[in-house]
Amino acid sequence: MTLDILRMVGFGGLVLVVGYPLGLYMARVFAGERTWLTPVLAPVERAVYRLAGVDPSAEMRWTSYASSLLLFNFACFTILYLLLRLQGVLPLNPTAATGMSPDMAFNTAVSFVTNTNWQAFAGETGVSHLTQMLGFTWQNFISAASGMTVAVAFIRGLTRKETREIGNFWADLTRSWLYVLLPMSIVIALVYVSQGTVQTLAGAVTAKTIEGVTQVMRVGPVASQEAIKLLGTNGGGFFNANSAHPFENPTPLTNLLQVLSMFAIPAGLTFTFGRMAGRMRQGVVIFAAMAILFFAGLGVIYGFEHAGNPNLTRVGADQVASAAQAGGNMEGKEVRFGIADSALYGATTTAASSGAVNGAMTSMTPLAGGMAMLNIALGEVVFGGVGSGLYGMLIFALLAVFIAGLMVGRTPEYLGKKIGPKEMKLAMFAILALAASVLVLTALAISSPAGLAGRLTQGPHGLSEVLYAFTSGVGNNGSAFAGLDAATVFYTTTIGIGMLLGRYLFIIPVLAIAGSMARKKQAPPSSGTFPTDSGMFVGLLVGVVLIIGALTFFPAYALGPVLEHFLMHAGTLF
Repeated sequence: MTLDILRMVGFGGLVLVVGYPLGLYMARVFAGERTWLTPVLAPVERAVYRLAGVDPSAEMRWTSYASSLLLFNFACFTILYLLLRLQGVLPLNPTAATGMSPDMAFNTAVSFVTNTNWQAFAGETGVSHLTQMLGFTWQNFISAASGMTVAVAFIRGLTRKETREIGNFWADLTRSWLYVLLPMSIVIALVYVSQGTVQTLAGAVTAKTIEGVTQVMRVGPVASQEAIKLLGTNGGGFFNANSAHPFENPTPLTNLLQVLSMFAIPAGLTFTFGRMAGRMRQGVVIFAAMAILFFAGLGVIYGFEHAGNPNLTRVGADQVASAAQAGGNMEGKEVRFGIADSALYGATTTAASSGAVNGAMTSMTPLAGGMAMLNIALGEVVFGGVGSGLYGMLIFALLAVFIAGLMVGRTPEYLGKKIGPKEMKLAMFAILALAASVLVLTALAISSPAGLAGRLTQGPHGLSEVLYAFTSGVGNNGSAFAGLDAATVFYTTTIGIGMLLGRYLFIIPVLAIAGSMARKKQAPPSSGTFPTDSGMFVGLLVGVVLIIGALTFFPAYALGPVLEHFLMHAGTLF
């Protein structure tokens, strides 16, 4: 156990070692400054602008920035939807995948455009290689880049003085995928290939098992999608087993690289914020709050997984029950990863808005699974998604400053700018819209025959299956308890709607706040200014995130994972 803890602490150190220089690099990229990749990539960037007819120096107000993002995302959705519907008659289809039904194509297209990557189908059989490469892999880059553009625009809104412009969406989008996502994905994909991750245009290979049975194994262009899947916090798996499949995640090195990839850009963006604000301590505060929340959640997940289920006993040679689930809860886990790596992966994927899994989330002990669900419900701000984690946590920072000002009579200011009623209304709308979407859709599901029919399990675990599905969809995470039959028309439609609400009912208020804050004057700190670069503010920020999440979702969790935990100790299993 001590070794497990040391490894987890070491992982945190790796995140810092990778995130800090990456954050400084991204600050230069989004400022349009020269980097070590500029000689190679600048001609490509200029060519992209010429082809698109874009002037990267022409800045936009928040309304133009938001409309550009929405129109571009809608175009991406339309193209992907048509590709999914028509894949059966298109080339590069060695598995003979048929076109998706309208509801499944809607759900899948929305999923990949919103950076959720929820999959209600088996990747290796449900889609063609053309869809995987032209549809999913491309969208993995673009949806992640879209999140990064919003984060950078929000930073500009907080740090610029008396202006109406927050940047150029097309320039930010191009720089995101060209200078950040693409180079890193190429390097990571090559590492995956070196470790045995599959990369081929073949459809399947056959092998003889030890028993002499012929086994057909699906293959395809896996490594290239795997790299951006984790780096862009996308999470959609080429295979139905996702990163538990040895063709996606073959070795301990690839497992470590995957969890590190999920946190690299979200962590790095906190330092990008510090550099662009000209106050690195502000970025450090955001990073520290995220790290505290992450390790607290990881401790809960690992602790309850290590304790195991008291009702599952090991029977010795004398047929006498011995230690309860000796070694901890290994149900639903790969033996090659064990409890520690599975807990770290589960905590990271739910904190990072990724959704990739290397074990069955539904097989976690009740409170471990509940903690994973809470990571998402907090707003995906515990590092969170690429871009979305930072702007989500900054929204909470504005709330924390406003609350602190009310409590102690200090001026509610952030980075020298006063926070007014308009910004607070928009911030609260963004947060409450997500919570309301999760709870309303869950209530609809558990009160309708179509929703109840999808449960694999009765009782509180069945409620957790449904609640987790909508939490994951609205939170743009994409992971699932896997016990829910989400391939029905009811769930493909409602979860698809939830993904749209979770993405755009948050992004639009964020950009509106950015436009409002950019117009404000920046005053020097005074004795009446509440400091936002101290350890006290870290504690306040963590408290605000937890209180809002706990108060909003605790009644639902009390009927789900909390009740299941107590029933488990009373001897009742589901």
